[in-house]
Formats: sequence, structure tokens, C-alpha cells
Amino acid sequence: MTIFFTLLVLAICIILVHLLIRYRLHFLPESVAVVSLGILMGAVIKIIEFKKLANWKEEEMFRPNMFFLLLLPPIIFESGYSLHKGNFFQNIGSITLFSVFGTAISAFVVGGGIYFLGQADVISKLNMTDSFAFGSLISAVDPVATIAIFNALHVDPVLNMLVFGESILNDAVSIVLTNTAEGLTRKNMSDVSGWQTFLQALGYFLKMFFGSAALGTLTGLISALISFYYDEHHIDLRKTPSLEFGMMIIFAYLPYGLAEGISLSGIMAILFSGIVMSHYTHHNLSPVTQILMQQTLRTVAFLCETCVFAFLGLSIFSFPHKFEISFVVWCIVLVLFGRAVNIFPLSYLLNFFRDHKITPKMMFIMWFSGLRGAIPYALSLHLDLEPMEKRQLIGTTTIIIVLFTILLLGGSTMPLIRLMDIEDAKARRRNKKDVNLSKTEKMGNTVESEHLSELTEEEYEAHYIRRQDLKGFLWLDVKYLNPFFTRRLTQEDLHHGRIQMKTLTNKWYEEVRQGPSGSEDEEQELL
Repeated sequence: MTIFFTLLVLAICIILVHLLIRYRLHFLPESVAVVSLGILMGAVIKIIEFKKLANWKEEEMFRPNMFFLLLLPPIIFESGYSLHKGNFFQNIGSITLFSVFGTAISAFVVGGGIYFLGQADVISKLNMTDSFAFGSLISAVDPVATIAIFNALHVDPVLNMLVFGESILNDAVSIVLTNTAEGLTRKNMSDVSGWQTFLQALGYFLKMFFGSAALGTLTGLISALISFYYDEHHIDLRKTPSLEFGMMIIFAYLPYGLAEGISLSGIMAILFSGIVMSHYTHHNLSPVTQILMQQTLRTVAFLCETCVFAFLGLSIFSFPHKFEISFVVWCIVLVLFGRAVNIFPLSYLLNFFRDHKITPKMMFIMWFSGLRGAIPYALSLHLDLEPMEKRQLIGTTTIIIVLFTILLLGGSTMPLIRLMDIEDAKARRRNKKDVNLSKTEKMGNTVESEHLSELTEEEYEAHYIRRQDLKGFLWLDVKYLNPFFTRRLTQEDLHHGRIQMKTLTNKWYEEVRQGPSGSEDEEQELL
């Protein structure tokens, strides 16, 4: 019944998203619509339970283990796999600084503020590790609605990539920080000084972050080598797309299981594996599998995201809450202040080393776009805190902060961008009447050119090797890494790929023409 209820909720959400696209309600982000639908469904279920017509309390409960094992990995992997690598690698230093140090700063500001306010009897008391755990989980940003607005209004691509790249790495960093706090909670830290606790937490975090990132990168490179040397060992899976696609799906989930099995972060590993596989392995695949990977990952990620946002709305009525207005208000203030302490100082620091400066307007938009989403909600349910009232307090406060940022901050982003005149002038005239915030419609209607890349040796040299403006990692990648891990296709390979695509398309078209009777002639006779 739980499986049935989950699938039923997803089906209703898909119909809702379809109606948003069909009736061109592009001003409403899909995440907001799905959360609102979840709240409405939760209210209806509560009325049914109150009338004693049915009891679906068990079915509507959101299980954190289901989130971390089934829903979160596809979302994180797809984020890394569909990332625009050019802008990402050009801004990798800034993105890493915002994601790692910025998230840590926000976590310490929020956690430290909650701890000291509790000691001063302003809000409910939490011990140091519990405060840090809450500060870490609430520092995970999820600007889905903001990114849709950025794309619709064609804001500065550097601003777009800084916010998007930070949100991708930030999720993994926040999860690692929360796991670090949980690990300290499970240990007896009463006899350890504050500095020793800090050093232990720092060492644990560095091990989790860099160890998981290295494991994910290594797994992605191994998948690239295997797909590169298919022909050398006479195992050309490119001729059998179903087997090739199956191998890619295995490598997509492999680093998650391995990392969790050796006490590292599976989320961090699967993120870096997705980035590396997209950058190298993807270009070794057949054209059919390239399209299949991209569309399948998008579909699965959409279903997982939709499921999480729907259950976020349902959760308002699905478990007991502990609401303290002073705790909620102070947490919102600390979250906004922690975001400001993160964004503005780091931006001014980075401007000393950047050619494309981060302007004060961009800093303000980056601060304002720090929405909270599914990951803080799931992490709050996953925390193993005692007593139960403390767990309920953190869960209730997290849900309120998520809804506050999504509905209020997310809904105010577009008018704020236009008020600050940060969008492109041509895009402003073009999008004055039609602004499309539908992430699903945009992702479903396009296939990025870089994800259908089939370069011959001559084309690769003309496009990349002869460029003189490459430096740093981009130069190393183009000169040595990309040629080693990515196959350069011959004209024969290109010809075979086109024949394969044409054959599959013609076969599908003939089956459609034949209809269910199995024969076009029989169908004509029946008509």
C-alpha cells in the first residue's frame, strides 16, 4: 500500500505539471506547485482520517532511508551528469570556495547562534553537536526555482553558474557536515575540549570530502577507460545499446554503494562520478545510448524530485509537530545572516583573483537565492536525536524554513531581478510577456549539443587543441586527459552510428504504422 500510495501521488503530480505546461502557467515554478498539491492532499487525508473513513498515516509517512537510498542518488548523479562543464571548470575555484568554505561558515554561524541563544535561555536549548548538526543540514541550498528564473531571464551566465554550481556541491558538503556532527554525537565527547572537538570534526570532514570525491572521480575514469577500450578486447557494446546502457547504469550507482560500504559519503562520490562520466565516458558511447542516458536520467531525477517535494507538503499533516515561534524566528534570522556572512566576504575575496568580477548586485542575488529544499527536510528526519521533542522541534522548524524560502524568497526572485535591472536587455524585451519557469518543459524539449558530441580527430584538433586561450586545468584536460580517456571517432564510426540511429528509427516507425494487428495489409483489410 505504501508503494501504491507513492505511485498514486507521483501520477497526480505528473498530471499537475502537464497542466502547468499545457495552460502555459509558466510564472509558477513546478516545485512550488507540487509542494502546494502535497499540502492539499495531506489536508484531505487528515479529514478522511478524522471522519474515520480510512487510516493512511503509515502510507503517507516519508521514510529517510528511502530518500537516501532510492531518491537522492539519481538527483545528485543527474545534476553532475547534465552539468555544463565549460562554465563549471572555468569557475571551479569560486564554486568550490562558496560550496565548501561558504557552507561551513553558514553551518557554524547558524549552529553557534542556536547554541548560544539556547544557553542564554532565549530559545530551546540544544547541545553543541545538535546545534551544529541543525546548522549543517539547514545550510543545504536548493535554488531550483531561482535557476529556472535565471534561465528564463538570461541573466549573467557567470551568476547562473555560480549559483547552480554552488547548489550542486553544497548539497554534498552539507550532508557530509551533518554526518560529521552525527558522528560526534554518537561518541562520548564530554571529556574532550572544544578545540579537540573542532579538530576531530575538521579531520573527519576532510576525510569524507576528499576521500569520497577521489573515489567518485576514480570510478568515473575507470568507466571511461572501459568504454574507450571496448574494441581492443572485441567487446564492442556500442553495437548493443541495451547492454551498453546497462553498463552505464551500473557505473552510475556503483560508487554510491562502495563509498557507503567503506564509511565515506556516497552522495559526494556519485556527484563527482557523474561529472567525470559526463565529461569523458559519455563521448565514448553510441549516439543511441547518449540520448538514452540523458533522457532516462532526467526522467528518473524528475520523478525523485517530484516525490520529495510532494511528501514535503504531505509531511505537514503526517507527523506530530513541536512549534516554538521564538525558535523559528531566530533560526530564520540566523539562516539569512549566515548566508550573508558566507556570500559577501567570499565574493570580495574572490574578486582579487577573478577577471569577471562579482558585482554587488550579483552578490545580493546570490544571497537572496539561498532557498532551502528537499535535502534539509530529509536530513532533519534522519537525525537520531533524543528526546523525541527535540527531534520534532528541529523537523517542524526545518519544514517552516523550507516553505518560507521557497514560497516567499523564490516567489520574489523574478521581480527583484527586474527591479535591480540585472537581466539582459534583449532578453527583457523578448521575455516581457512570456517567461517560462517550467524546468520539465525546457529539459524535455532540448538535447544539449555537448551531450551528442561525436568529434573526429581533425574536428577535435580544430576546436580545442589549437586554441591559445586555454590555461590551468582546461589546458591539461584538452592536451592530455581528454585524448587519453575519450575516443576520437573515425569516419567509419560516424557512418555506423548514423546507420544505427536510422535503423532504430525506421523500425519504430514501421511498428507504429503496422498498428496492434501486426500487419499494415491486415489493418487495411480490417478498415
